Amino acid sequence: MPATPAPLELHPDRLFPADPGVRDVARRLHASVAELPVVSPHGHVPAAWLADDTPFADPTSLLVTPDHYVNRLLHAHGVELSALGVGQGPLGEQQSRAAFRTVCAHWEVFRGTPVRYWFEAQLAELFGVTVRPDATTADAVYDQVAACLAQPEFRPRALYARFGLSLLATTDDPCDDLDAHRRLSEDPTWSGRVVPTFRPDRYLEAASPTWGADLDRLAAVSGVDTGDYAGFVAALEDRRRYFRAHGAVSTDHSHPDARTDVLGPAEAARLFARGRRGEITAEEATALRRHLVSEMARMSVEDGLVMTLHPGIRRNHHTPTFEQFGADVGTDIPVGLELTDALRPLLTRYGTAEGFHLVLFTVDETVFSREIAPLAGFYPSVYAGAPWWFLDAPEAIRRYRGAVTESAGFAKTSGFIDDTRAFCSIPARHDMSRRLDAGYLATLVAEHRLTEDEALETAHDLVVANPERAFKL
Repeated sequence: MPATPAPLELHPDRLFPADPGVRDVARRLHASVAELPVVSPHGHVPAAWLADDTPFADPTSLLVTPDHYVNRLLHAHGVELSALGVGQGPLGEQQSRAAFRTVCAHWEVFRGTPVRYWFEAQLAELFGVTVRPDATTADAVYDQVAACLAQPEFRPRALYARFGLSLLATTDDPCDDLDAHRRLSEDPTWSGRVVPTFRPDRYLEAASPTWGADLDRLAAVSGVDTGDYAGFVAALEDRRRYFRAHGAVSTDHSHPDARTDVLGPAEAARLFARGRRGEITAEEATALRRHLVSEMARMSVEDGLVMTLHPGIRRNHHTPTFEQFGADVGTDIPVGLELTDALRPLLTRYGTAEGFHLVLFTVDETVFSREIAPLAGFYPSVYAGAPWWFLDAPEAIRRYRGAVTESAGFAKTSGFIDDTRAFCSIPARHDMSRRLDAGYLATLVAEHRLTEDEALETAHDLVVANPERAFKL
């Protein structure tokens, strides 16, 4: 007789403090915010999913293939990315089921990780799965998820409403026509809010082999000649205006370092011309990019878009994987970061400019207390971005609260950022953050550092008021 499958159970006190008295306070705090709207001001869910409202094709392409957290950890245990549907295009039923079986057969790999927390929450709370994934239950779990996806209440728009989303931001190339955003805004049957985010990284890196073609495309869509530096800057300003007209509230920037050294006008023009001719050196291209990041801040002061910065990632660390599968499949690795001196040129010019907002994210948590919190604790413009990417995990989030709060307080933090392509994991990620913050605040109450009514107000602020303030919502 086969063994009875292990149950999939979500404990109501998961992530709360172990001390019974503190846990009771955490329960009350979490209950007060559990049903509040989800504000998601940075992510990668395609707007076309909601504009088209096309049913999701299969469990694997929804829950596995787009989630590089899932894929990279399985790859670390010898699973080929192609076996998970990465780079395979639309999946047939047999291929989708085989990939899902692979995930379930390696379920022990996710023990102790936030990936397991998110994945189990999706399966149990969204799809009603009651057995733990493993090699013997994989097909049954797959069939249950697939049956749900065939129902109208699991289409993208219905899930947007079910998740309680009040805002969902996408991340978009400056040359994108934002057609999906336009169609949503003009659709009388749509009442949600989906906004684009201006992501100009590729246009600031003059050593990139595609930079010339990128600038030609920028000229074509903006109608501004990018043959010289002045035209290039004007073209970027034009596209920012286009994004604002389509609802954008922020820009997003990620480069290897955070330096923002400013060049003189003549030197900037000279380096740009060398880049246009294909003659620029790597060192010159880096100098031009650092200057252009400061220019992005200048534009934010003028047009009001919030500037978010998350440097310190070595993109596509494993070249053969990048060449086979492309970017954003889990091969990006953090590097050490310095912010205090790096951002001084930018903040000297714009750090106290009226209306300027700079949200600093990092995957180098050594800078939480050393640099980000002190910067946010002085500059009116600077907000400490939430732990994300490799740090949006329980222990890292707890360390963040301890590292940042004593220097910057709660009000100068951004609110939780899910930063995900895995649409169905959004509510689970936000609930994880709410539970951890409830536990942190409950500890302050137990230590008589806050009263419970103050903790309650703060819990609400962290969920709604902080992201609305930081991102000018």
